[in-house]
Order: sequence, then C-alpha cells, then structure tokens
Amino acid sequence: MTARTLGEVPPGCRQRLVAHYGPKVLEWLDAVPDVLGQLAERWKLSLGGYHDAGHASVIATATALDGRPQLLKAWPDRTRYRHEIRALRLWAGGLTVDVIETDDDHAVALLEMVGGRPGGSDWRQRETQMVAGALHGLHTLGRTRRRTGSLPPLREYLRLEVLPRIEKRALSLDLGPWRPLVDDEFRAIVMVEEDPRRSTVLHADLYRENVPFDSTGHPRLIDPVPMVGDAAFDWAFWTVYYDLGRETSQRLATAARISRIPVPVIAPWCRLLSLDGLLYYVDTDDPRAPQMFEVLSFLSARGAGSDV
Repeated sequence: MTARTLGEVPPGCRQRLVAHYGPKVLEWLDAVPDVLGQLAERWKLSLGGYHDAGHASVIATATALDGRPQLLKAWPDRTRYRHEIRALRLWAGGLTVDVIETDDDHAVALLEMVGGRPGGSDWRQRETQMVAGALHGLHTLGRTRRRTGSLPPLREYLRLEVLPRIEKRALSLDLGPWRPLVDDEFRAIVMVEEDPRRSTVLHADLYRENVPFDSTGHPRLIDPVPMVGDAAFDWAFWTVYYDLGRETSQRLATAARISRIPVPVIAPWCRLLSLDGLLYYVDTDDPRAPQMFEVLSFLSARGAGSDV
C-alpha cells in the first residue's frame, strides 16, 4: 500500500498548537507530515487527511488494509503522549478509544476511529446517564488495576498550576460587576479537600467533544489528561464543562447518584473549576465568560448548587 503525503498541517491547527506550546513547536509542525507518512507506510495505512481539531496534538485520518477507519495522532509533548497512552491502555476494554500501534521515538499513536468517523456517530440516546456510567467504569478500573506510578498527582496540578493562576488572575483582572462573586469564591477555595479513599486515575478533560459515541450507541472517552487523585474532580469537571451552561443541575445530580459522592462534596470542586474557567475566559476575552459566570453563580453558596 502506498501512503500519500499529507502536506502542511492546517493553519488552524498550527495556530492552536503555537498558542498552546509557544513558537518552539513550529519546527515540530514542519516535520510532522513526513513522520506521519513514514509511519503510515510502516503500518500499512492509506492516509486520508488532517482532522483539524484539538489544541495539543496533530490528528490525521487513515484507512487500514482491511478497510477499517483509524486515526494517527502525534504529540509535540512526549510526556503528554506517554501519560495518555498509559491511561488508555490501563482503561482498555471498551470504555475508551483503542490503541492499535505506538511509536515512542516520534510520540505517535494509531488509534481506533470511534463510530467510524471523526467525532463519532450521531447516536447519543440517554447521553447524560450513559456518559456518567462510562466515567464511573473508568474510575473503577483506575482503582482496581493500579498501574499508576508514572502519572502525575492531582494535588500537584492544583498546587502548582490551578491555585497560583486563580490567585494571580483574581487579584489582577478587572472583573467589574463580577468582582463580589469572584472574591467570595476565591475565599471558599479552602473548602476543597481530596479524599484518598476516592483516589483513582482521572480523565481530567471531560469536554463533550472528548466523549464520542460508537456505532452501537456507547460513549468512548478519548483525549485524557490523566492524573491520579480524587474522583470528585472528574465529576465536577464533567458537571461544569461537558456542555457549558446547559443541564448543569442535571449533571450534578447524576454525578452524585452514580458516583455516590454527595452533592455537597462535588459542588466545591465544581465551584473551583468554574472560578478557574471564568478567570481564564475573562483574561483571554473569551465570549463564554458570561456563561461561566452564570454557572458559577448557580454553584456558589448563594445559588442552587448546594442543595440540588
């Protein structure tokens, strides 16, 4: 099989990766089409084209000898590649995307194409309940298989990244009428504490686009940023970010029911993530800032989040 070359990475993908990694990624972006071509030849793939999505990798479509659609994914960050592949292999068994081949030298993996096309199938019946069930299954595997030694701890991510950037932005940004709520929530951060009894391997990036459905109507979680820590973090991330501003209350109630972690335990994590998101959106002039403010208002001690 002859694998055609793909040409340059699309401008949108280049812009997103430069924004994420900085100008140092430009040399890697220039080299990656040749790398993908070489691996397509080795793995006997016919290349399709780029799938212009994501902020931390380059993705291309491909077809195997037997006609199965697949994805080639290349990471500029080798550590992120190692962590993602380790987590996907730990979770293997139908809840996540399957890893078919890997090349550690180039930080490239050949992955199953969930639902036969980028983004998965359109079959999303009982979406909230199905995704909650898949996330619960992921956490169960993360606790029972216990091969987590090289994955970073949630506590370090919070201590070294999340809390410092919240403090910096909360003190420096012009928040206008949002200032009182931000100040209240900034003081409430001390309410968030991890429980080691809930420790597991976390997905930690539960946006809706990272949960495609397969052709049988089952969710398959992809693109994790895996860490080891309290499962409440994942449930909170899913509650806030899965579909920002829509059905937040329903997801919070479902998270508590499926995980058996009470709402008053999950809600402070939701508020922490919402505060971090709001400050980021304000700092970057993101149009989603008003939506996040409404979510944070709902989840705050003055809103409905504490008594769903």
